[in-house]
Amino acid sequence: MPRFRHFLAIDWSGAVTERPGGIAMALAHADGGPPVLVDPGRGWSREDVLAILRDELPDDTLVGVDLGISLPFADCGAFFPGWEDSPPDARSLWAMIDRICADDPHLSASSFVDHPELSAFYRRHNGREGASFHAPGAAHKRGRFRVTEERQAALGCSPYSNFNLVGAAQVGKSSLTGMRVLHRLDGRIPVWPIDPLPATGSVIAEIYTAIPAIAAGRRAGTSKIRSHEELAEALAALGSPAPEGSGVIDDHSADALLSAAWLRIAARDDALWNPPGLAAVAHTEGWTFGAP
Repeated sequence: MPRFRHFLAIDWSGAVTERPGGIAMALAHADGGPPVLVDPGRGWSREDVLAILRDELPDDTLVGVDLGISLPFADCGAFFPGWEDSPPDARSLWAMIDRICADDPHLSASSFVDHPELSAFYRRHNGREGASFHAPGAAHKRGRFRVTEERQAALGCSPYSNFNLVGAAQVGKSSLTGMRVLHRLDGRIPVWPIDPLPATGSVIAEIYTAIPAIAAGRRAGTSKIRSHEELAEALAALGSPAPEGSGVIDDHSADALLSAAWLRIAARDDALWNPPGLAAVAHTEGWTFGAP
């Protein structure tokens, strides 16, 4: 397992606008100290984040991105079962998404979910649920899950299907826009576990911010932090000092700060890099770092 020197957590957004308010980045250093927000108040675009990952990332950084790096595959043996152009692995999926959405502004992904064949796999607004939103024989109504999302649920989290585009907690468009960014990195940074974990250098991994919150002693249902005082308490539970500040903090910044501090300690846990069943889905579905 590499010894990372920096830990960057990115809270993500799939909004169509150029600078979605939901993007926040926080950095923690291996030598300790409080996590810090990266250029707070700037108003990040997805293109900005791509440029940092591609050209400005500090050496030996573990990057945690709060989005799904792939779609369900194992449940049906395909991302889009029955569709002849369904890609065979995650990197092929990223390339297809970016190709279909090439004309969508700001690395958004509206063209993908409105695609005449692919829309059948999504639950969209105004009651538009595609005929293939559920896996054949699925026992629940939440749509198709990856193996790692089933493991998230076992922790007490409430994951959403990456094929769901409805509701405040939907992650579908965030994940699709994130996959466009991953594709455009063109292999410059390994994306675990799609790529093997290298002995040195930087790595990108999917995170789910409820997992750091649970590690800090908060319940998944009340994982959102909205004050500096709550944040300081959660960071203390992880053995981290808190950044300066008092009163209200937006939950995107708090998620990024807590996640950066959590990555600093979680990265040392070999078990989190080798969860049971990973090998079978590593190149197709990927995994959420921290899911058992």
